[in-house]
Amino acid sequence: MATIIRDPILEQRIIADRVERGIDRYDEVWEGVYVMPPMLNDEHQMLVGRLTRILDEIIGDRKLGDVRPGVNISDRLDGWQQNYRVPDVAVFLNITKAVNHDSFWLGGPDFAIEIASPGDQVHDKIPFYSKVATRELLIIDRSPWQLELYRLQSRGKLALVGISTTDDKAGLFSELLAIQIRLLPEATGAKRRQIQIDETISPTSKSPRRSWII
Repeated sequence: MATIIRDPILEQRIIADRVERGIDRYDEVWEGVYVMPPMLNDEHQMLVGRLTRILDEIIGDRKLGDVRPGVNISDRLDGWQQNYRVPDVAVFLNITKAVNHDSFWLGGPDFAIEIASPGDQVHDKIPFYSKVATRELLIIDRSPWQLELYRLQSRGKLALVGISTTDDKAGLFSELLAIQIRLLPEATGAKRRQIQIDETISPTSKSPRRSWII
């Protein structure tokens, strides 16, 4: 359900209250429209933390780039606060074309992760991520569980290049990060699906350098 507030005073009060309570971290503005996503549940926050840590081991520890657990991404320098998105995890490689302006990045991350929650609009963000030239986008859907990998094409649009479900043993391969990502079959007694990340060389590599299970 969407709520439209046309009273500017009430709008500012609500936003100020969210800032004061520290629950505005993932709030966004879509072409001047303030968007308040659902509060992240425990599982969502756990996934963000684990994914950030793993990618930082792969990228940050080797000085290949920077990994951020949520950061403002805009398509404009002046008036950036009128249009920005906040991916759950963002990776900026050393060769990135995005520019860090402290409060926000101008241009998309090289690799972004969005974790879908009930009521949010993750897939509606894809045109924006295409516009800011995000090179790869991983969407983690939890209802039902599946992984979707999008890759920036020559025409400047992100295109779906693969879907991973528990029936797909091959998983998805990130060309940028050289990692294989896949869902594992539901384990006995497990509360949720698990995600396996393999640091590898190619999609057909049978001996990963390192592996993690979330």
